Amino acid sequence: MSVSVEKTIKNLELNNIKAYYAENKAEVCKIVSDLLFDGAVITAGGSVSLKESGVWDIIESGKYKFYDRAKPGITDEERLEAFKAAIGCDFFFCSSNAVTENGELVNVDGTANRISSICFGPKNVIMIVGINKLVKNVDEGLLRIKRTAAPKNTERLKIDAPCRKLGHCVSLLKNACPDMTDGCRGNTRICCDYLVSAMQRQKDRIKVIICNEPLGY
Repeated sequence: MSVSVEKTIKNLELNNIKAYYAENKAEVCKIVSDLLFDGAVITAGGSVSLKESGVWDIIESGKYKFYDRAKPGITDEERLEAFKAAIGCDFFFCSSNAVTENGELVNVDGTANRISSICFGPKNVIMIVGINKLVKNVDEGLLRIKRTAAPKNTERLKIDAPCRKLGHCVSLLKNACPDMTDGCRGNTRICCDYLVSAMQRQKDRIKVIICNEPLGY
């Protein structure tokens, strides 16, 4: 484990965020399986990291009550039910756009369903975070979103936003270090709501599993 990862884990714990270290994807899945219980009610945000790590296969295994907001053929009513289920679910799964060495979680959403669940509602929030998402500080985390996470997610979701065409946020054309919310305007923007999670009052509600392999964007 690198000095940077050790520092990140230490500061997450100081912020009342439970931190786990996994050397690989198999260890991530072992930690997740140990945290869950049969029949647990689970919801999740859209996340490449969950699928690449194998965690998605666990929560879809049939052992749990999983509300999948993105399952093929889902109706608008069923999707709304999945969003509502997050309010009182046992576990909400997602990743984080960035995790700082100071133990902060940096996230940006288009519809705020993920960041709202990080803030309030689910009894437990479990974040699967690849080594590629660890950054020095909040500013570096925001740049990571503008340079990597946002353009790759617009490509994944086939959203016709400027960052999909440019390969980075349009704000970087004007300034190498733009303000937090600088960016495009219009209905295709996916960076609408910003959240930095630091010291938590509810100890260990948020659990971050850091994998020593790259995962997601």
